[in-house]
Amino acid sequence: MSQSSHTLVKHRVAWFISPHGFGHAARAAGIMAALHSIDSSIRFEIFTTVPSWFFQSSLSGPFTYHSLLTDIGLIQKTPLREDLNKTLQYLNDFLPFDHSRISSLSQLIKRSRCELIICDIAPMGISVAKEADIPSVLVENFTWDWIYQEYAGYDVQIEKHGVYLRSLFDAADHHVQIEPVCRYRVADLTTLPVSRKVRTPASQIRKELGLPCGSKVVLITMGGIQQHYTFLEELANQRDVHFVVPGGSQAMELRDNLVLLPHHSNFFHPDLINACDAVVGKLGYGTLAEVYHTGVPFGYISRPSFPESEILAAYVEKEMPGIAIEEIEFQAGTWISHLQDLLALPRIQRSGPNGAEQVARFVHTVLDGED
Repeated sequence: MSQSSHTLVKHRVAWFISPHGFGHAARAAGIMAALHSIDSSIRFEIFTTVPSWFFQSSLSGPFTYHSLLTDIGLIQKTPLREDLNKTLQYLNDFLPFDHSRISSLSQLIKRSRCELIICDIAPMGISVAKEADIPSVLVENFTWDWIYQEYAGYDVQIEKHGVYLRSLFDAADHHVQIEPVCRYRVADLTTLPVSRKVRTPASQIRKELGLPCGSKVVLITMGGIQQHYTFLEELANQRDVHFVVPGGSQAMELRDNLVLLPHHSNFFHPDLINACDAVVGKLGYGTLAEVYHTGVPFGYISRPSFPESEILAAYVEKEMPGIAIEEIEFQAGTWISHLQDLLALPRIQRSGPNGAEQVARFVHTVLDGED
């Protein structure tokens, strides 16, 4: 699938993106958009199983989408719980990479005339870059070997997969770490959080959502994984607050003080966050970064057994206005008792750069060096 442009293409960059949630795709898209604003002659070749609509809604520059399973990561039972049995089963089938698959992909990369491969923690791209004899850039706030070592006690095989993946990550030609970083290593660049940029003024988004002027608005989001909410009736009782709930309905529906949206709606997620007075949701990288840059208070639900979660929570506590919400509170709806405390937190006006711009400038420098 291709998104065309009449601009003369000078550079072609391939992007291998982990499909673990939408956070990796969101920050990759943020960097792509920033890179295209620097140099409109760049075309992207995107490899992932994150749906193509996600990139169509996130990017205005030209790209070609390739549906490819680039990474296993962790298989999720729910947005907050992983399935280790299924994860290990998938990893055993997926790793080590089949050389014929890597060779075939490298030929595709050569035919596409790509000069660089960027990997958002999908190390398949690093292997393909080596085979195609072009440079690679690893962009990460964690790598899977770090995650898997935390599950080593579950099965020795998952530790072996981590050792194999560590060798691939170490082979990247360039290394960018983005905050919040889970394990600091030698890197060419360390940046602020990376997110997609807000596009539409909050007032216009509120109008399109049918929200009363001056009303308090809270967004409830579980990132890229759909969730059934059992507390919608309790939200309807909070008459002085309006709630926007992506994934709450099959089509946009206004129900008293609730705005229920489909999982894939016409609203750009950073715009929804920016239009609200607070966000309640899963503590994933994509949501954290978008909340960070809009500065709104964050009622965050950690993933108890996921190693990244503790790092992200510490970052929120240090750098962002927020309140921790336990998973059991969220599922039962008792988190609503914290609502006024969350809304009382001040919104922060950010003055620093978006990490997407920092990474884009670095990548453009690498591309110029390859001319």
